Amino acid sequence: QVRLVESGGGLLQAGGSLRLSCAASARSISTYAVGWFRQAPGKEREFVGAISWTGGSTYYADSVKGRFTISRVNAKNTVFLQMNSLKPEDTAVYYCAADASQFRTQLGPLTGADFGSWGQGTQVTVSS
Repeated sequence: QVRLVESGGGLLQAGGSLRLSCAASARSISTYAVGWFRQAPGKEREFVGAISWTGGSTYYADSVKGRFTISRVNAKNTVFLQMNSLKPEDTAVYYCAADASQFRTQLGPLTGADFGSWGQGTQVTVSS
């Protein structure tokens, strides 16, 4: 079905910025909302936010609101997660996921059960 590959993770200092990419292949994701999740070792997976299939709406968890921005370029079948003012507590593996259904009318909060395709994750490590 949909293949998702995250990239852009890395190691940086607190206060820095990083942009993650979620590139889809095999089929278009233009009719699907896309979410971002993160998971630190030994901790529960956390919903970060999502963007509607149109790109016109976004939702963010309180923990990242005002610092993270999700965008998409459907012509490139890619979704981005721009992360600014990073904190050590943002350290996690970040995953993107495509909605299990098309044309979702509202976004969040969403859970992993709402998504049907997942990327392999990319590590983000923020030092202090």
